[in-house]
Amino acid sequence: MPLKLSLKPGERFVLNGAVVQNGDRRSALILQNKASVLREKDIMQEEEANSPARRVYFPVMMMYLDETGPTAYYDEFVRRIGEFMAVLRNPDVLAECINVSKHVMAREYYKALMGCRKLIEYEDERIGHVPSGLPASRAAG
Repeated sequence: MPLKLSLKPGERFVLNGAVVQNGDRRSALILQNKASVLREKDIMQEEEANSPARRVYFPVMMMYLDETGPTAYYDEFVRRIGEFMAVLRNPDVLAECINVSKHVMAREYYKALMGCRKLIEYEDERIGHVPSGLPASRAAG
């Protein structure tokens, strides 16, 4: 099934590891086959992984963008999701953590990222502020 990307002027995204930037007009791209695509708004820099949920998101994002060598990122993910789950009491959030883990194990990294976004939103609601790096308002978009 093709993927249609509608791009704003100047919008950047990563396509199979390459950073691509749209020109000065709105445009649409249609990807005919499977590819790792992540919009600029969903890309997190390592220094932005500054909270427990964001430290779960980051290695999943790296596995998605670098499918040739996910092993190192997988170990980091396992450690971070374990730390995150150890302090949770909310059964719905724990269930989402399990779903994220299942997606990672099935190499469905994009689906795992969508679950991680929910974890970030939950964390931001509990903390009462939005730390830098993939804020809830961006994550929900």
